[in-house]
Amino acid sequence: TILLNFVLIFLVFSRCQKSQKAFRDSCFEFPALQLSFFRAQTWCEERRGHLVFITDEDTQSFLQRHLDPGTDVWIGLISSIDSSNKGGHGWLDGSPVGFSKWMDDDDLALNATCGRILGRSEYQWGATSDCTQTLPFICQFESGRAIVCADYNATLQCDPGRVVMIGSSFYGRNSLYYCRSAVPPPVTLTPPCSSWVDVTQATAGKIIVIPLQMNTCTLEKIHLTSGSLLLMLFPCAQIYLPRPVGQEVITSVLDLANYSTIIIDIPFPNSTLLIKVQLFVLLLKSFERYTWLVPPESLHGRIGPHSLLIRPIVGNGIKSITGSLSVTAITASCKYWVPSLLDWSNEGCRVGYNTSSSSVHCLCNHLTTFGGSFFVTPNLVDPSRSAELFATFADNPVVVCFVMALVILYFLVLVWARWKDVKDTSKVNVTVLRDNNPLDRYYYLLSVKTGHRIGASTSSQVTITLLGAETNSEPHHLTDAKKQVFQRGAMDMFLLSTPFSLGNLQAIRMWHNNSGNSPDWFVSSVSVQDLQTKQKWYFLCNCWLSVDQDDCALDKVIPLPTELELKKFSHLFFLRTTRDFSDGHLWLSVVARPPSSTFTCVQRVSCCFSLLLCTMLTSIMFYGIPTDPSEQTLDLGHFEFTWQQFMVGVQSSLIMFPVNILIVGIFRWTRPRETPCCQRKKKKPKTTLEEVINSSHTAAINTKANITVDTFIMNSVVLHPVMVEGTEKKTQYVFDQLCHIEEELVLLGPENFPTANSYSQAVEQVHGMKKLLENQLTAEQSNVDEKKKKKKCCAGGLPWWFVFFGWLLVLATSSVSAYFTMLYGLKFGKERSISWLVSLVVSFFQSLLLIQPLKVICFAVFFALVIKKVDDEDDHEVYLNENIGKSKNKTCTKLRVAGIYEPPPMSDIERMKRNRILEQKAFALFWEIITYLCFMWMLLLVAYGQRDPNAYFLNQHIRKSFSGNTLNSLSISDVFTWANTSLIDNLFGVYPGFITDGNSKLVGNARLRQLRVQKNSCKISSYMNQLVSDCHAPYSWDTEDTGFYEPGWHRIVTDNSTSSSTNCSSSTSSSPWTYQTQEQLRSHPTWGRLGVYRGGGFVVELGPDLTNASRLHLFSSKWLDTYTRALIVEFTVYNANVNLFCMVTLMLETAAVGVFQFHNELQSIRLYQSTSGLPIFVMAAEIIYLLFVLYYMFLQGKLMRTQRWMYFKNMWNLLELSIIMLTWSAVAVFIIRTVFGNRDLDYYQNHKDKFASFYQTASADCVLNYLIAFIVLLSTVKLWRLLRLNSKMNMLTATLQRASGDIFSFLVVIIVICDADVSLQSNVLYGWKISSYKTLFDAVMTIICLQVGMFNYSEVLDNTSLLGGLLFGSCVIFMTYVVLNLFISVILVAFNEEQIHHKVIFHVVFLLLMRLVLKTRSRCRG
Repeated sequence: TILLNFVLIFLVFSRCQKSQKAFRDSCFEFPALQLSFFRAQTWCEERRGHLVFITDEDTQSFLQRHLDPGTDVWIGLISSIDSSNKGGHGWLDGSPVGFSKWMDDDDLALNATCGRILGRSEYQWGATSDCTQTLPFICQFESGRAIVCADYNATLQCDPGRVVMIGSSFYGRNSLYYCRSAVPPPVTLTPPCSSWVDVTQATAGKIIVIPLQMNTCTLEKIHLTSGSLLLMLFPCAQIYLPRPVGQEVITSVLDLANYSTIIIDIPFPNSTLLIKVQLFVLLLKSFERYTWLVPPESLHGRIGPHSLLIRPIVGNGIKSITGSLSVTAITASCKYWVPSLLDWSNEGCRVGYNTSSSSVHCLCNHLTTFGGSFFVTPNLVDPSRSAELFATFADNPVVVCFVMALVILYFLVLVWARWKDVKDTSKVNVTVLRDNNPLDRYYYLLSVKTGHRIGASTSSQVTITLLGAETNSEPHHLTDAKKQVFQRGAMDMFLLSTPFSLGNLQAIRMWHNNSGNSPDWFVSSVSVQDLQTKQKWYFLCNCWLSVDQDDCALDKVIPLPTELELKKFSHLFFLRTTRDFSDGHLWLSVVARPPSSTFTCVQRVSCCFSLLLCTMLTSIMFYGIPTDPSEQTLDLGHFEFTWQQFMVGVQSSLIMFPVNILIVGIFRWTRPRETPCCQRKKKKPKTTLEEVINSSHTAAINTKANITVDTFIMNSVVLHPVMVEGTEKKTQYVFDQLCHIEEELVLLGPENFPTANSYSQAVEQVHGMKKLLENQLTAEQSNVDEKKKKKKCCAGGLPWWFVFFGWLLVLATSSVSAYFTMLYGLKFGKERSISWLVSLVVSFFQSLLLIQPLKVICFAVFFALVIKKVDDEDDHEVYLNENIGKSKNKTCTKLRVAGIYEPPPMSDIERMKRNRILEQKAFALFWEIITYLCFMWMLLLVAYGQRDPNAYFLNQHIRKSFSGNTLNSLSISDVFTWANTSLIDNLFGVYPGFITDGNSKLVGNARLRQLRVQKNSCKISSYMNQLVSDCHAPYSWDTEDTGFYEPGWHRIVTDNSTSSSTNCSSSTSSSPWTYQTQEQLRSHPTWGRLGVYRGGGFVVELGPDLTNASRLHLFSSKWLDTYTRALIVEFTVYNANVNLFCMVTLMLETAAVGVFQFHNELQSIRLYQSTSGLPIFVMAAEIIYLLFVLYYMFLQGKLMRTQRWMYFKNMWNLLELSIIMLTWSAVAVFIIRTVFGNRDLDYYQNHKDKFASFYQTASADCVLNYLIAFIVLLSTVKLWRLLRLNSKMNMLTATLQRASGDIFSFLVVIIVICDADVSLQSNVLYGWKISSYKTLFDAVMTIICLQVGMFNYSEVLDNTSLLGGLLFGSCVIFMTYVVLNLFISVILVAFNEEQIHHKVIFHVVFLLLMRLVLKTRSRCRG
């Protein structure tokens, strides 16, 4: 029960729209509208709901939580003829009022028709007779209901013999989902109906055939069965049919001020013209909607263009109407198929007024036999029209060319797949180790898997030893002369032999000699299989055999893992993911197929091709089918889908997947073709094993007297006692030992025996014993072969000839899918085909790169966490050469002499580690240089992309226009002249809205801002009071004048200063005599040459043209006077030719001496992206540069983690850290500049008649340029460190590091001498008459220029020749000959010391070059 309630609640919440609230099995909506009762009722019905019914207290409480107190709300209560209800009221469906919350004193007379909730009376109920008043209302939406109305109903019954499929349509009324009660006028808007009928128990998924029969108005009984459903419909059934895709509906907007005519095209005869008109009257600010239906009888069957005249009719005294009219013309017809006539007919059907651009509303007094299907009908295509469709290939070649390209690509990939299959075949072969003893007859199959990590493969010589419970195997060298082993991600199989069983394996020991170009090896796992008992052991390695990885070991012992270790999440997840990606994922397995799989690469490519074509067919079959407008959307959070979309997915899967799964299954489970099983004749052995052993002992006794002592020692070594179980194994073991004795006798020769007769007798005895055992071994071997062949013949899987069925299915599915896909594409047209193709490609790559990998990962997590089952790897069929045991490998002992059968000694390992460290340093240096060059390339691209060479020319042009002939020092009269000539003439050029010659557009208005000081702003010496009556201080924020004045700078005198100031500020804020704050002007402090000025001031905005700029007459009204300290002209221009904004600031400053200093500041920035391809290139460079920065951050983070506080003592580390910090600061400033630029542009678009300030944007751009410049500087300094390979640069760097302390001390001395001595003296002596020394900063810069030779001697010697010559001559002598020589001597001393202790790094460079040469040579040979 709890689960069922949860499911019901979930379904209610999922089907409710976002604007609705779910409660129980209904959805409630609280529209933000106020309508009359009947309009509110209609509004809910149009959305397939009704005014709310409150049936219990819980519903009342739920509604109260969402209502505003003090507001009345309409509910579904209305007057009823049932006297049992209180006040004669009931719900709209005729049901009585059970639960109620009526007010006791409310008027419940019969004329109180419409019910409501009274918000002011604690949400009690009331009724009113004024149903026309507009109130808020609540709509309720329910499911599982059908209409069963009395008196005006038609009965629909089942008739199993008649079925007509009408896809993508729905029938019945779409608005009324309940039956209204019988209410007195004016409520009776529709015929009376009976109560609800619940139809939720009807069987879904079956085709219900419902032929229509018109019955009488009475309804006796309704039957609901499992197979059919009885519905009641109105005689004029409302049917909504989707309009065909591609029929365009045009809406025309007309002006009511004049006569207007529009053209309406009627394409087909017997069509109904539907004209929808929407009127908007500007005075009333209201919309009115009208709909006219022009039936086919009025059109008289005419087709083609028709004219519609719109003529406004105005009343007396009205000259014109200000408004607009939108007219939408729709032509439609309602027809149904008549099977007896085999034609379409419209008898009894007409077009309804609810017809829209997406659906046709049909009103029919009958319904033909129709049915509803569980499936969605796809797009239809007629194969008989193939020739006609292919004739349109020239107009629409998209899909056909795409399919043909896929076919060509398939055959090309097929060639590559076949080559890969041949290559993989060689990998599957088991390598028989060369150092196997030919006498050994116990075999183990080793499967060694190399990991997928970067650099996992090895070029070293690997050796392995098996450690068993009874004994250990000899070391074996794992190599293959025919192929490379231990490649990345590969599995190599080796056949290892031992004299007898080792017992249960406990561990394995592996090592390599660290040879070759890539000696490091990451081994993933090793599995060992006893080929005699079929027992397997898995060893989880996941470790490096390397001198510089992991634990830096070349020799490791891997123990047998426990059950818990095998079931660890990491192991199971990695194993499952690797297997699914390499074998389970159909597309990725084409590249990463396991070589041992019988599912070949050619077969996989063919399956992918068939699956792709089937996917294309199912996609194009259901592409663009009309949607059902009555179907509700299932909302699951961010995912929404309809039943139709769900069914399309199910049908596509049913069409596509079964046949493709069958094809994959056939290819995967079909056995490879084998030779037929043969029966061999058996011969019964005549000699038993005991007889052979006895005769061998007798032969040994007989020959013991004649054989030398050495022969007996040899026999005692070879015939050592061995515990061998089983008759077969004993016989084979004795036979192998006899073969060994025979070989040793041949090696000894007759000369090592006392007599030749004894030698020949011994050879004959051994030969005779071998013959006795041969028959026994032959019979036993034939029995074993027979058992193996029977087992092989009875192996599981499909017969080999089933592969032909697979290829037949591939050919059939691919051909049919390709053919019908091309037909659909030719039918769709070019534009629709391109749209489908784009959606197909996007969905395909989304599935391939996102959905399928996520599916693999989710399944792997599920199996690793829940199932926790260790899957056995696939058994490999091992075909052993029959001569393996008979081969005579006489070089076995020689192979064992090599050093690879012993682990490398510790001394050699230490030497390898040192060499590897040197190699790593060399390659790290090489990689650092390559990375730095790419980094600098991207950085320079970014730096160049932020600058525009046209900015300089634009700045120069504007600067020359406004200050070309203007002196740097101007009197106040010169300021007036400059403002009325240069400023006005260039600010308002020949073309309105443009400056100078018309190439740059004025953005907004220009602004003049004056900053003044207060009267008597400085103190006068008491001795000068009689001579000077007033003092005007230089500008400062303390002395700035922020008052309110009348014209002529007469202060406004008021009694209440606070309120008056506020009033004056608000009333005269735009007056040039009123101070405006920085916030009011959207301005910021300005840095001038004489000080920093606030962003406020007394402002005059110059209009967009010369007429409005006449306010410059203020100059004649003494707007500038002796209290003026700065006049700032600000404006912004945009030059579309170079796509640049230029912020211009012209400043006139005075230091209270009566002369204005003129200078300007211009900054050009780009706020709009250029339409050329350069911004995209720069953007790509910016992204790559940030990736480099992230890479350097990762490296520095590793260094910081290992070095900790020592990291900050290295100068180069601090340099890298500075570059990273400056880069991210530049990114932040770039974002700020973009935000400020968009904000300022939006302000200009909304206030084009005002001054638009781009100051913050320009400041952010300036800061960004400075940051980028510093990054380029520090990155260039970083080049010094990379040049350490050069011997001279390396020596120089080491020398400067050694002398860094002394150099710093001398720099302090030089700075003190320059600043405190020469600069201070020159400022005191010449600061009052030479501009180069007017400030201390200017004096310092002049002295620095003196040291580099950029000095004007004449201006000093012309003033004071003796004092100037003495001062600057002593400076030159002291700095050049004393301080600089001492500085050089310090460096030379450090250089001599460094020559003694310097460490040469040439061997690193030489090693790097040699390694590069060797790698290049090896690749060329390969």
